[in-house]
Amino acid sequence: MRTQSGMAANTASQKSRAFVILISCVAAIGALLYGYDTAFMSGAIGFMQSHFGFGAAMEGFVVSSILIGGAMGVLFSGSLSDKIGRRKVLAISGIIFGVATIICATANSLSAIIASRMFGGLGIGAASVLSVAYISEVAPPSIRGRLATLYQFAVAVGIVGAYFVNLAVVSLGTHKWEVSTGWRYMLIAGAIPAFLYFVFLLFVPESPRWLQMSGRETEAFQVLEKINGTEIAHQELNDIKKSTEQQTHSLTEVLKPGIRRALAVGIVLAVLQQFVGINAIIYYAPQVFQAAGAHGHTAFEVTVLIGVAGFLGILCSMWLIDKVGRKPLLLFGAAVMALALIGVGIAFNAHASVYLTIGLIFVFLFGFNISVGPIVWVLLSEIFPNLTRGLAMSIATFFMWVANWVVSQSFPVLLNQIGLAGCFWIYAVFCVVTFVFVLRSVIETKNKSLEEIEKLWI
Repeated sequence: MRTQSGMAANTASQKSRAFVILISCVAAIGALLYGYDTAFMSGAIGFMQSHFGFGAAMEGFVVSSILIGGAMGVLFSGSLSDKIGRRKVLAISGIIFGVATIICATANSLSAIIASRMFGGLGIGAASVLSVAYISEVAPPSIRGRLATLYQFAVAVGIVGAYFVNLAVVSLGTHKWEVSTGWRYMLIAGAIPAFLYFVFLLFVPESPRWLQMSGRETEAFQVLEKINGTEIAHQELNDIKKSTEQQTHSLTEVLKPGIRRALAVGIVLAVLQQFVGINAIIYYAPQVFQAAGAHGHTAFEVTVLIGVAGFLGILCSMWLIDKVGRKPLLLFGAAVMALALIGVGIAFNAHASVYLTIGLIFVFLFGFNISVGPIVWVLLSEIFPNLTRGLAMSIATFFMWVANWVVSQSFPVLLNQIGLAGCFWIYAVFCVVTFVFVLRSVIETKNKSLEEIEKLWI
């Protein structure tokens, strides 16, 4: 028979877990903005191209222009969040993206669209670093992987949401209306979650690790106590103190032996996450499916169905990441993606059924979302020391955004020059490289505190 004290402790534990899940979900909305922008352009870019009359090279630049701003946002967000806090920078990022989206949707020139997308990129870039960093800094070790995976889940929600918005818009009017006006509706819908993000962030606490590093120990303890209970809060606060006693925020600290190795692993993982070609498919989904044999609105409908693969993969990842670990899932996903992309290339060259090609792309997206998609973000938020986490994540994520820009800028040109099969075979090679790198260089972080992970490198 359960005692009253045991029942009370269980109730408190449930409340603590509910609290940390709630604030993690709020932080993850920043990833939803990233996912929405990534996917809505797949439907809008064809109509924008007809409206403004630009070619393949400019198509790539319009799509990837937000990544230029994103890279800049990534660079300033880490150091700025170290100074004023994770939550404040996340709130600012929501406002920036919301305002930029409205400007872009109402712009009448291509230069204004590109400029507003670069501006919006500042917000998305900042959120891409700090959403998952915040989640990792508030989450208990036993569920940190699952909660940090919320970032990629929110990306998937944004992607699927954009696909449904795109499909709804193309169903509203004629092709002429879609070219002149419809694509603007696809853009402006993204402002709604951006402003909600800002409002929700007003009600979540600051990261306890940032509070401690800023000399606000009492507040840090209060947040830790609400998440973990009094006893664990005392222990965790002591661990945070020890890990921050003799460190600085400087680039010199990031480049010290051990931490330098962690940074190198983070950068390579970040680049490989993009070079496997995920955003070539997400940004240009209708064009990919049209090249594979789906035409007209069917390409948009198939794109919505493909979004399901992202959900299935990320749900499996959330279920497995704290059970089997980060490294096994990365290896499994890299192998699945490589085989799927090789199959896509063969099917396309053999003029196989469009449904076979779509099925293989579905498998690729499932493989990405069960492994490389969420787990790279999780690892980037885990492998760096407390005081250098913001700066180190900014550096690694900057390389991710640059790699994203390279893929999105080059895909339309590569598609014209070497075809869909050639593009996918190139991406398959990077999946193999990912498998080998993870096997040789990535450490397992399952069930370890952030302070314990720090000691593994040093």
